[in-house]
Parts: sequence; structure tokens; C-alpha cells
Amino acid sequence: MTAPDKNHIEASNIEALCAAKGMRMTEQRRTIARVLASAADHPDVEELYRRCIKVDDRISISTVYRTVKLFEDAGIIARHDFREGRARYEQSPESHHDHLINLRTGKVIEFRSEEIERLQTEIARKLGYRLVDHRLELYAVPLDDDKARR
Repeated sequence: MTAPDKNHIEASNIEALCAAKGMRMTEQRRTIARVLASAADHPDVEELYRRCIKVDDRISISTVYRTVKLFEDAGIIARHDFREGRARYEQSPESHHDHLINLRTGKVIEFRSEEIERLQTEIARKLGYRLVDHRLELYAVPLDDDKARR
């Protein structure tokens, strides 16, 4: 995923959420919001910084860290720790989804399964609880890995 071109960067949903929360938006925060909103993956802060400086080379990594923390604290973006020792981010989803993480490449695949959702609710009920939230992360290796070892 490459950073958006400086001349073709559009307003993002992240910006709209910031405005709705009354957050002051500097040009650098706008750039960070737009780059993050355009990400098809779940970048960490350093990857987000690399993409942002392609749009505005005056942005510092500390500005990216502070802005990401601000967006996270406001509930605008979601933080994920996918066992890599670094937090990765995505815009807070409008609808629930789960993640499958490829341990070979680090690629994150979003998915939704009604069967899994139903099963989790059923398990909670059988244990005497009402499920109010959950996060499912599947860690996997490609099936081709097994073939290569044979």
C-alpha cells in the first residue's frame, strides 16, 4: 500500500469523526488521518510515518505517535497487538469483524463468520453470561508451508 499522492488526498471518515468530537485538526493531523483512512492494511506507527512523509515531509515521527494516541483515546481508531511486539492500527470499524494473521508475512485478513458469532454467544450463555463484546484473532501459517516440509 502506497501513500496517497499529496495532490489527490481526500477528506477521510477519520477527519469527520475528529470534527464530530470537537478535536482541533492541524494540517499534519489531517494528513495522518487521511493516510490511515486510506490504508488497506493495519499499519504500525513507523509504517504510517513512512507513508505520511511521502505526503508531507515536515511530519515528525513523534507527531505521528502523538496523533495516533489521540485518535485511539478518542475511539476513532482501534489498536491491535498481533504478537509482533508492535501495535497496529485501523479505523474503528463500523461493523464487527475478526482477524486472521499470517505468521509468515504479517498480513492481516479481516473476516466475519455468522457461525463463529453464534457459537461465541451460545458458549457465553451456557456458562451463564451474556456476551457484550469480544475480539477474535486467529494466528495461522499458509497450508503450503505443510507441503514444503514434506
